[in-house]
Amino acid sequence: MPTTTPELQGVNAAAVTPRGEAGEVNFGATFELIDYLSAARVGGIALFTAWGEYPALAADDRSRLTYLAVKRSRVPVLAGVGSATLDVSLALARDARDAGVAALLVPSPLSFPYDNRSGRRYDQDDIREYYLHFVAQLGGGVALLLSGETARETALALLETGSFAGIETAESFDAWRGRTVLSGDDGLFVPARSAGCGVLSAAACAAPELAMALDRAIAAGDGERAGRLGAMWEELGGWMAQLPQPACLKQAVSVRGVKTGPPSLPLSPKKQVNLGQFREWFAAWLPGTRKLTAHG
Repeated sequence: MPTTTPELQGVNAAAVTPRGEAGEVNFGATFELIDYLSAARVGGIALFTAWGEYPALAADDRSRLTYLAVKRSRVPVLAGVGSATLDVSLALARDARDAGVAALLVPSPLSFPYDNRSGRRYDQDDIREYYLHFVAQLGGGVALLLSGETARETALALLETGSFAGIETAESFDAWRGRTVLSGDDGLFVPARSAGCGVLSAAACAAPELAMALDRAIAAGDGERAGRLGAMWEELGGWMAQLPQPACLKQAVSVRGVKTGPPSLPLSPKKQVNLGQFREWFAAWLPGTRKLTAHG
């Protein structure tokens, strides 16, 4: 039976990974990020999701940062263990398990090709076999959450094995009722939390105070306050949905005083202008959000 993770059925912030000018992990800045997310009392902090740019990071740096993050954080830490190969993902998983993470997010391997005709990233029988080998070789000891673009029928079959505690998905959470779900779509934050589902939220990394105040209003059944806070959440989400990620999220985090480093990929002049506009908007928007959310 899988390890259960009831504490993760709340608001989990998908963290960016601050990096230096040469692309190296900025450990000090990451600790500052962990500190302000912990202070906001998010339910958990997820490292090395797509927003954390895990494909660009060395496995050794990921393992070291996971170990240090668990020691630093005052809330549960989740760790993504995606990579191009089974061996590397297993090594990351074992290190994260030994470090004491609350759960592992296990996406499909990066090495599976994308099929333009079918729109699928991989053959489902192969991906099912990948997950079964992952479980058998890891040997338990930590909760596993399916993550990424696995087809629904494959995910359901894997959940039926009892080896996985749940699933993180950007699909509508309605498709997974009765399962442990982390909704990965910030646009579904309110309905997901209203239904008791957990969330994996990039916007919560930018504005954890707002995420938690909105969550409390939903839990208290305070529709008026939830409506006001929800409108602010939608405003932030609207900006983030229009801009390249994780560059947009890193801009927001940098406004909060955390050095996130330069974009990992070059952006067009138009996108650079748009990001600058977002930065100005977020800097003006954040103080009022902090003031409003400070009162409950």
